[in-house]
Amino acid sequence: MAGESAPEYAYQQNGAAVSQPGNEEFVRRTETFRRELLAHCYRMIGSVSDAEDVVQETYLRAWRSYDRFQDRSSIRTWLYRIATNTCLTALRNRGRRALPSGLGAPSDDPYEPTELAGPQVSWLQPIPDALLNPDPADVVVSRDSIRLALIASLQYLPPRQRAVLLLRDVLAWSAAEVAEALDTTTTAVKSTLQRARARLDEVAPAPDTVAEPTAPQARALLDAYMAAFENSDAAALEKLLRADSTLEMTPSRTWFAGLRTCMPFFVASALGAPGDWRMVPTSANGQPAAAAYQRGTDGAYRAFGVAVLTLSSTHIARITLFIDPDLVVAFGEPPVFEAS
Repeated sequence: MAGESAPEYAYQQNGAAVSQPGNEEFVRRTETFRRELLAHCYRMIGSVSDAEDVVQETYLRAWRSYDRFQDRSSIRTWLYRIATNTCLTALRNRGRRALPSGLGAPSDDPYEPTELAGPQVSWLQPIPDALLNPDPADVVVSRDSIRLALIASLQYLPPRQRAVLLLRDVLAWSAAEVAEALDTTTTAVKSTLQRARARLDEVAPAPDTVAEPTAPQARALLDAYMAAFENSDAAALEKLLRADSTLEMTPSRTWFAGLRTCMPFFVASALGAPGDWRMVPTSANGQPAAAAYQRGTDGAYRAFGVAVLTLSSTHIARITLFIDPDLVVAFGEPPVFEAS
């Protein structure tokens, strides 16, 4: 965490700084779990930057207590136990992270100025797939467990319910293992899990709203979406959208549901003129995404935000736009494309 000094924690994130006795063994045994721990902490917290801080704190705590570990459990279980409790500490006295659709009803007026949310709203963040699986052939994190809609739904659960549900239903821990990790009883774990599942059923999207496309279908829809924006082609965009598609855009509270409001908003406020937008394909939360750049008066394209698409096999069901230039850079893209 920000308050810790590097010399006290000689083992650094990339494993390069090894100066204390036993650090080589610690790095060798623990570093392989970093990406899946990041996914776990992201599910708990809903913020990539905060999750990265928690993972670093997890490794700091693990390193400090490694001499007392003594292999009483698997090292993976031990790390998850530390990470989960570190997340619970970080979440103390914090409200949930939200998307615009979690703050109120959709707007009926696509021509009314969008309403910015105040600083009291903590927004959910997408996570770049590259942080979880740099090698596409290396499946460390299940895509279903990291979907943006699921992460948003998890934020409705109190932190302890969230932890129990993730440990039991995502990591498949036994009730006894969860009880030990959270210093509680198996009876309490079972009761907490029942409440968490019931609440998640209330807030999670219906399964049939997110039918999974094949990889070629997903890429074709993403390419068509990007082309529609770059060409300012409203007709092409409308053909891509499902009749009940939704659009939400942090940091605005305003969001739209259905073509009746989505398309007029796109035409009036978003598409602009041909060449106003430049799109770069990427992926987030196991979903296709586009890093968006907007052309300035000097002709240069500057980072604007990241749009994450929820797809059916034939259409775009939801567009979640995170208007944040820094997020584009966090996805590994440049802040500016200079005018050619």
